[in-house]
Amino acid sequence: MSASHYSRRRFLGLAATAAAGAGLTACTGVSNDSSSGDSTGGGGSNTLRLFTYEDTATVDTFKAQVAKFDQQNGTKTTVDNLPGSGAAVYPDKLRTELLGGSGPDVWRIWGGQIGAPYAKAKQAADLTPYYAKHGWDSKINQNAIAGMTFDGVKSGVPFFLAGVGGWYSKALFAQAKVEVPKSYAELEAANDKLVAAGITPLGTGGKYGWHIMRLFEYLLEQSAGPELHDKLLTGDESWDRPEVVTAFTNFKKWQDRKWMPQGALGLDPADIEPGYVQGKNAYTITGQWTENNAILSAKKKSADFGTFELPTDHQPSRHSGFVEGYMVNAKSGNKDKAAALIDFLVTPDTQKALGITGSTVTGAEPDKSKLPLSYEWAEINKTSQFYTIQDQAFPKQQADQYFSLQSEILQGKVDPAAAAKRMQEIVSAWAKKK
Repeated sequence: MSASHYSRRRFLGLAATAAAGAGLTACTGVSNDSSSGDSTGGGGSNTLRLFTYEDTATVDTFKAQVAKFDQQNGTKTTVDNLPGSGAAVYPDKLRTELLGGSGPDVWRIWGGQIGAPYAKAKQAADLTPYYAKHGWDSKINQNAIAGMTFDGVKSGVPFFLAGVGGWYSKALFAQAKVEVPKSYAELEAANDKLVAAGITPLGTGGKYGWHIMRLFEYLLEQSAGPELHDKLLTGDESWDRPEVVTAFTNFKKWQDRKWMPQGALGLDPADIEPGYVQGKNAYTITGQWTENNAILSAKKKSADFGTFELPTDHQPSRHSGFVEGYMVNAKSGNKDKAAALIDFLVTPDTQKALGITGSTVTGAEPDKSKLPLSYEWAEINKTSQFYTIQDQAFPKQQADQYFSLQSEILQGKVDPAAAAKRMQEIVSAWAKKK
């Protein structure tokens, strides 16, 4: 990555953080009078604000599509973007605005326990009337809708369903004479061969916590198996057990055996994840978006790269997964136009224009000729189950506590057995409140 690209990414991220922290209330279409307009939020201002976390490589395309909506509907929508921080920073910025009585009209958010608090606090509008109005039930994957339905209320409109797995450089695998692993033992053996060939196996970064988390949750699926893993995530089984100790032991092993970059804890995921495309590491753990954002944006050929499900040695064979979608502010001055904006964003044409590689929308599936690897994952998602990605399985407070714990494990400040006990304390405190 060039120095200018690095500086631009940093500038955009810092600028977005500062703007989000300031509240950005000057250009919001939110009205504190929730009774304005009709019963579904009609009327009110035609000025909308959308808060999102688009990648810096795709945000201009996203803004162009929103401008197209504005031109068609007589609205003026401001897009505020906070890229790169994942679930570590973005929800807090959003929450601060909403608690301050303002906030965006529409916001992008993950499902699971990240999206749930906005629904439970009734900060997100009940979108049931708009599901009927726009026919979303017949247009969008029902499993994805379930991921943004809380206590029976449809509080979000999912546009993305991700499967997370291994994405690798065929050239570097060939250089080290390794094949795509079919078992966990084969993956470890491949890592050792890559290191022996002078190649860093896994490209992962620990800044913000969520990227390196993908490794641990995979190791937990491998050691615990599907049934126990699910019960651990809901607090129905204790984390203070041998399977969890094994997962933490393996997690530390990946660092100690140099299967991840030196100083991984301090690396920014936005910088390290595309490394498999740049020849800096053999593979990474990510989702379908990487084909557009990392491979094609670098003017590379998809045929030079491959993707695979990380082997767990269990049946069913599962991968990490999650949904993302949009919510509408319950205090928006014009819920009708906000919902219309979402409807525009989830049309097949818009989804294709945005390059959504894991779209939930019927008719917006990846084009096999243009996005063959994303298409491969679309097929995997039809037959392979997924477990909820960890930073969606837990509320943000518990996820943040886990991020701190995984950092301490890699720094040697806590041993695997103690980490398992700590995770039990973290999860049981939340489970008791559910």
